[in-house]
Amino acid sequence: MRKTVISFITLVFITLCLLQAESPEAWGSAAARKDMHPTVTAMLEYAAEDEYLARAEYNAIIKKFGTIRPFSNIVKSEETHIAWIIDTCRIRNISLPEDRAEKFITIPGTVKVALQTGVEAELNNIAMYQSFLYTDELSDPANGDLKDLFTRLMNASQNHLAAFRKGLADQ
Repeated sequence: MRKTVISFITLVFITLCLLQAESPEAWGSAAARKDMHPTVTAMLEYAAEDEYLARAEYNAIIKKFGTIRPFSNIVKSEETHIAWIIDTCRIRNISLPEDRAEKFITIPGTVKVALQTGVEAELNNIAMYQSFLYTDELSDPANGDLKDLFTRLMNASQNHLAAFRKGLADQ
């Protein structure tokens, strides 16, 4: 009986761990917010995941509502951002996480809600990159390439944020 109870508890624990690993809070900027001391590898993983999420969300919005701005322009930028992260990971011999972003997206019901979702996503993205830029790891001159990468990604997100806000104002 005791062995059965222990096996059951172990199974429940493993299941809960797997469910947590598959939750949106365990991915991208949401996961980065919870990580008080991210490693360089973790920062690159969070960045890739968040860019995957943005691309998947914006592609789903385009699929639902058609080729509308600013989504049609920004989704192209997300491809560029992902390429930058991939290049950095290759140089540093770091494996990227698998792109499972489609599991975590929610497709908004209206264009206005989609624009608001874009604003929120970009604000979270900017906050993540800002937090990375203030880590001890990025004050190390050996990580100047990462500081440059995260600065470029943050600046791009600020441009995207402005585009989403303009879209909302035009609604």
